[in-house]
Amino acid sequence: MPRHEIRHMEAAITLAEELNFSRAAQRLRISQPTLTLQIGQLEERFSMQLFDRNHQKVALTEAGRVYLEQARLSLLHSERAVQAARSTILNAPTVLRVGKSPHGDPFFVSLLQTIRLPLFPQLQIELSSGFSAEILHGLLSGFTDLAVLVAPPETASISMTVLADEPFYITMGQDDPLAAKPSVGLKDLKDRCCVMLGHAVHSSLYDTLESNAAENNIRFSEVHHVLAPEEAFHYVMDREGLAILTKTGALQIARGGLTMRPLSDPRVRVRTFLASRSDNQSKLTSEMVRAFGRKIKSLS
Repeated sequence: MPRHEIRHMEAAITLAEELNFSRAAQRLRISQPTLTLQIGQLEERFSMQLFDRNHQKVALTEAGRVYLEQARLSLLHSERAVQAARSTILNAPTVLRVGKSPHGDPFFVSLLQTIRLPLFPQLQIELSSGFSAEILHGLLSGFTDLAVLVAPPETASISMTVLADEPFYITMGQDDPLAAKPSVGLKDLKDRCCVMLGHAVHSSLYDTLESNAAENNIRFSEVHHVLAPEEAFHYVMDREGLAILTKTGALQIARGGLTMRPLSDPRVRVRTFLASRSDNQSKLTSEMVRAFGRKIKSLS
């Protein structure tokens, strides 16, 4: 990619982040007139306006938003191409960036780390953790190559392979009447104090629970939202509440007088996926997806 094209992309990306010519120019360590000239040249080249600007504000146009999305990916892939070439020359490790949700079964990430690829003898897996929306954004932006995601929203930009399809789990006190049952139905939660992960933590799981409860006319006496399973512990212990969690989350707190039972409603399930960008042409990513699939089949 010609250096002037890279400069123009960097100028547009920085201006989009700052939405201020003066601050963007300072970050780029160029003068404001130079930045204005670069943006003008970019817009003239494509015969389209990328930014709306006047003396008071700068804003992205719709065309600018689409351009910036692809420009970020172009720069990222350009940087990775250079890194890959340097790694080959220096015999350095090949890095696969994997995002993971804290609500997923850690077994899948551990299994991923055991895989060895003959074509990449010095493979190194770099893990990052975050809420599912953050992990998905990283995948779409190209900052991660693969992700182990729990209940991600469907999108044509992402290819997904199902790893697990499990029920939610209800965590309760060992003396709770529901503890005598092998499983719990959604109707058993009616008029109970319930705790669940907040919408900001995992919108898909939250919406699944809320919509199914509403369809079945099930109202809780109280609802408390938490950021992590550990925060649900005192609600269950002190207020005789019920925590609605993924299996991984329930296992984290089912101790010290608490126990857990599966939620039997077939419409309320938790699915875990191995996900990658649909347009990812990386040999490393495709080899890992295939090897992981073979590993899962050999264990089933």
